[in-house]
Amino acid sequence: MAPRLQELDYPEDSADLFESLADEPWAVFLDSGRGLGRYDILAARPIETLTTWGARTLIEGPGGISSSTGDPFDLLRQALAKHAPGEETGWPFAGGAMGFFGYDLARRIERLPDRHGAGGPFPDMAFGIYPWALVVDYEKRRAALLAQDGILSEAEWQELVERFRSLPPRRWREPLRARGSIAVAPDRTGYGAAFKTIQGYIRDGHCYQINLARHFRADAEGDPWAGYRRLRGLSPAPYGAFFRMPQGCLLSASPERFLTLKDGRVTTSPIKGTRPRHADPVRDAALAEELRHSAKDRAENLMIVDLLRNDLGRSCRLGSIRVDELFRVDSYATVHHLVSDISGNLGAGEDALSLMRNSFPGGSITGAPKLRAMAIIEELEPARRGPYCGSLAYIGFDGAMDSNILIRTLTHREGRIGFWAGGGIVADSTEQAEFEETEQKALALRKAIKPDD
Repeated sequence: MAPRLQELDYPEDSADLFESLADEPWAVFLDSGRGLGRYDILAARPIETLTTWGARTLIEGPGGISSSTGDPFDLLRQALAKHAPGEETGWPFAGGAMGFFGYDLARRIERLPDRHGAGGPFPDMAFGIYPWALVVDYEKRRAALLAQDGILSEAEWQELVERFRSLPPRRWREPLRARGSIAVAPDRTGYGAAFKTIQGYIRDGHCYQINLARHFRADAEGDPWAGYRRLRGLSPAPYGAFFRMPQGCLLSASPERFLTLKDGRVTTSPIKGTRPRHADPVRDAALAEELRHSAKDRAENLMIVDLLRNDLGRSCRLGSIRVDELFRVDSYATVHHLVSDISGNLGAGEDALSLMRNSFPGGSITGAPKLRAMAIIEELEPARRGPYCGSLAYIGFDGAMDSNILIRTLTHREGRIGFWAGGGIVADSTEQAEFEETEQKALALRKAIKPDD
């Protein structure tokens, strides 16, 4: 059965279409950065939600509220399986699951130390099951409203069509901003101590690379959607997102794709290696070339490529994994990044959720070997990461998936905002350079919430 499809006028900026959804519970905007990627996806009003806190998942849907201690990936699979996929539409998403897997969901997969204890402000997993979506194609300059057939009533479908026939008025929203100073942990001295501890672990053979992050927090005032619009203006990114949950909002300007699955083909594109942008075009180009040819950054990137090849090997057909591109430089508003692409063919009996589970969390934000690196991260970082370094994803009723790594991401809840910035430390890293990299990665987020600094 074909999904419902209504072509719409093409918007120059799909954020203008999202204005009418931004305040709705579970509203989600998957943002490709106004043409840095190809598609934007907008949705709200899920028919079912799944929220995981530690060992328990709360499920809310038409049948009421229930809870389960089952595996969250299995529970999400069961929720998707209630709705048969429709016919191919030529669009990437015509309904399915959208939400995020938090970094600490890894505790449901592996045995990890727990220095900080449970009880963070955001769940370990939060997904909605969305019967419809509005998709904008920047390449073909088209837009369409799509819905899984048999879920929405005719009146509900017509209400959606009418809502998006014209752009809603953009109302004034108080800009999101920090009140007072931004607290950060560890500070420069604490970072230096953690760096030295990591270097000792590397010398002693515990790891080859460890990703260490710093946590930024502040009191806040203003509107999170207005804050996201400011952030995407400062730092447009191909895997950005705005996600409103009952617990708060995620505002992500992520440049990094984690896993994509389409027609049985899996791709991942880890980032490892960074240089700052420069206002002088000649100096800026030189920094990009310096990154491209840096032996240290190439070695660091290759470590993560090998780790992700191994992770994909748990889900992909034997012999199908290949490195499609090594050491590409992608440039964004504040940084240049070194990126590689790895792909494989999904194995028999595997699906998007087993692929995610077998690869989670992304190796580019842990280090290698992954489990020992994660244990050291738990020892040295000041708090649980929460959504940071997890993955925000869509998984269609048709089984297709795309996902990011939740870096360059603000959290907003009850007048508090937070974000993290980090980088991979290896044997030949220098303390000052690694510290400055965290500052550079935090720059756009700082500017978004402290525009006068």
